[in-house]
Amino acid sequence: MDEALIPLIAIIALFVVLPGMVFHYITLWRRQKTLQPDDERMLEDLWRSAKAMERRIETLESLLEARDAQAHRQPPRPHRTHLDD
Repeated sequence: MDEALIPLIAIIALFVVLPGMVFHYITLWRRQKTLQPDDERMLEDLWRSAKAMERRIETLESLLEARDAQAHRQPPRPHRTHLDD
């Protein structure tokens, strides 16, 4: 009887347990591919932060452009050296 039990266990392991484990891990892998609610909230927060930074950068660029335009309109000031004294 012991000799008949080993092939039976091997067949069950090969055709039932092994595919069951494969399908279990495939299901886990597919579930992890989707975003969890916490991930969605974090992604939304990052999106808002990126938009706020984009607005700040645009504001800084416009200020710098205005400053450069103003500097180009003014005549250059003479550079003083210690030899001028």
